[in-house]
Amino acid sequence: MEPMKILVLNCGSSSIKFGVFQSPNEKRVAQGIVEEIGANVSSFTFQKRDAETWKKEITAKDHGQALDVILKELSNPKSGVLQDIFEIDAVGHRVVHGGEMFSKSACINEAVFQKIKDCVDLAPLHNPPNIQGIQASLWHMPFARQVAVFDTAFHQSMEPQAFLYALPYAWYEKFKIRRYGFHGTSHQYVAQRVSKIVRTPLEDLKLIVCHLGNGASVTAVDHGKSVDTSMGFTPLEGLVMGTRCGDIDPAIPLHMIRIQNMSANQLDQTLNKKSGFYGITGGDNDLRIIEQKAEMGSEKHQLALEMFSRRVKKYIGAYAAIMGGLDGVVFTGGIGENSGSIRKMICEGLDFLGIELHSDFNNENRTCISTKRTAVFVIPTDEEMAIAHEVIHVLEKEMQFNQKAENFQ
Repeated sequence: MEPMKILVLNCGSSSIKFGVFQSPNEKRVAQGIVEEIGANVSSFTFQKRDAETWKKEITAKDHGQALDVILKELSNPKSGVLQDIFEIDAVGHRVVHGGEMFSKSACINEAVFQKIKDCVDLAPLHNPPNIQGIQASLWHMPFARQVAVFDTAFHQSMEPQAFLYALPYAWYEKFKIRRYGFHGTSHQYVAQRVSKIVRTPLEDLKLIVCHLGNGASVTAVDHGKSVDTSMGFTPLEGLVMGTRCGDIDPAIPLHMIRIQNMSANQLDQTLNKKSGFYGITGGDNDLRIIEQKAEMGSEKHQLALEMFSRRVKKYIGAYAAIMGGLDGVVFTGGIGENSGSIRKMICEGLDFLGIELHSDFNNENRTCISTKRTAVFVIPTDEEMAIAHEVIHVLEKEMQFNQKAENFQ
């Protein structure tokens, strides 16, 4: 396949995170982010490979204007990395929700775009900005191939006994109420990295991937496939998170409706924005601050750390049982990659699974931090790189299919 330049776009409700990659070695040549889209003043952060990061204020009333600023900077003769935007061969889009319609990444055509729109009801906060990013990209770069990479796709390998809830089956049939899982691109990427590190096919490994950040999830990766994951119908289920509650008794919201007359919006805000670390500590959701205050003697902050670690530990034990064995545990995400103390708390008492941390390696954030038969890894996630990799894979598959079709004719 000919060398390509790939632009990766990760569009949030008020931001666009981007990266430019050069195939075939998938080298990152530039990256950055536009934030506060829609505000009177937006911010633009940009970094060329091996150069200092700089930041400036811009005007970006919508995602279209933000992308226009990005493309102009990328093709700036003095500071850019492209001679012109026509060098961009493909654009990879992070799309949060693909429902049951997408079990892998897909080239965006009219039909695929419509299916992404059809998933808005399943991800009303996430898919709309993803769609805006696709629309802006199609407008600015109609000459480039557009590829959608779905957060949910990796988890479509789960069996019904894993993804169904014990609710009226008609809810699944009519409303598609089921476990979808998220962070799939990250889980798949770090699992593949482990495979390369240990020089063992992913199909021969049983791994538990812990993506721990402000949003957090754990996935059981059995022989290369997601067989269970902690996030569910929405990213609210599962672990204790920065501001999300994770697993709770579903009768609690009903109880609060009865005794406090809370509205659906109030409950949504509380469970998603005012719970987790934030709720337990009384306003802190940054793990670094929580660890500092816990060391200073705050019982609530120490409790938040213990609740978080216990929940992750519980999922590791459960998923080891589900897979009937375990070859490795992988920590990734902002917390997973940087907090040796959290990794220690999680792994304590898991020696029955063959897990024992090397304390020096753990404190140094080395790649392999274990001493016993079950390996424990710290692997930085790189979702933009993973998306670029998926774009190359999809386009290679398409080219191979077209060549076979031509030969058949």
